[in-house]
Amino acid sequence: MTNMTALVARTGREQQRYEHGYRLVAGRCIPYRYKEEVYTHNPEQTLEVLMVTSQRGKGRLFPKGGWETDETLEEAACREALEEAGVRGQLKMQAYLGSWEFKSKRQQGLSSPEGLCRAHMFALAVTEQLDSWPEQQSRRRQWFSAAEAIEHCCHEWMRRALIKFLANLASSSSSPSLALSSSEDSSNQVDEDQSA
Repeated sequence: MTNMTALVARTGREQQRYEHGYRLVAGRCIPYRYKEEVYTHNPEQTLEVLMVTSQRGKGRLFPKGGWETDETLEEAACREALEEAGVRGQLKMQAYLGSWEFKSKRQQGLSSPEGLCRAHMFALAVTEQLDSWPEQQSRRRQWFSAAEAIEHCCHEWMRRALIKFLANLASSSSSPSLALSSSEDSSNQVDEDQSA
């Protein structure tokens, strides 16, 4: 872990992107790392996923936030991971997982009267975890195993994105095998999220 240089979280909606009534949310990032298990005779890498508490403390989320006009989608994803979870990393090949649409009462406004949001999801290979970060006073972070992370997802669409990420890893020949059984629907549209 390292100390953070002066960094402040962005606030406000002046530079927020909207498209056809949807607030564009970038950086629903799934931060992950591999941790060696030292207690086995044949050490293998175990996937861990980082989640943060919502600002209201209700459930676990992946870092997320608005995609602003002065940054790329990828830059927004990395910025949100740094601001909300205090991690830096790399968006590897096939890091983009897709987009999921949902409604949020908190995001209702002139540009999106119905509170429609479209979250673009990425997987972030964590390379650095900071001791302090901009939103550490309002969020707690915790590493979970893949199975635990699925259980802790407070929104179904986030769970689906995580399952898609795990399936991508499992199908990659260079990744450790991940045993997950899921009968999840792969649909990317939900309207159950009320706390984007």
